[in-house]
Amino acid sequence: MTAPHHGAAVWTMGGTGVLLSAVLPCLLLAVRDRPPLGGMARRLSPPPGAALSGFVLVHAAVTLAESFLQMGAVVSAALYAVLVAAGLAFWLPVLGPGRRLGDAGRCLYLFVGAPLLDIPVVATFARGHAAGGLAMIVGMLPVGIIAAALTWRWITAEERARQREETAPQPARARPAHVAEP
Repeated sequence: MTAPHHGAAVWTMGGTGVLLSAVLPCLLLAVRDRPPLGGMARRLSPPPGAALSGFVLVHAAVTLAESFLQMGAVVSAALYAVLVAAGLAFWLPVLGPGRRLGDAGRCLYLFVGAPLLDIPVVATFARGHAAGGLAMIVGMLPVGIIAAALTWRWITAEERARQREETAPQPARARPAHVAEP
């Protein structure tokens, strides 16, 4: 693999970010209601804490390996395959069919995960590979955008529910049995 400051590696880092933050969630949304694939995703869905920490650690390992090591094509492909699997596991608690988090949990999960995924890129910058690091950060922006969209959707749903509750006719209150009629 080329060093992260070379043009091809910049495209690789940016493309990997887009794959992990935009393509995987779209694919998951497309297949989550399909019987064979959705059922498999439901069975394989990890607990949210394990999915988040696992993805952050695998992402850091691959990003740092790419920044500091000269890897062969086979090793690089294997690392990226593990990274994509970890990315899929990361998105399952947010968008998957199984043990999906509630609205507040999904927002918190993504808002915690987004900056953690950028931490290893700091090492890429420190190594003088600003273009590769910037490409990865830009490629991962959809995580924050999805977090903001889910937060907005949650807030508007809560507001609509509150408005429906306020405008719904209130049933007449029954008097308790022990209270005498006047």
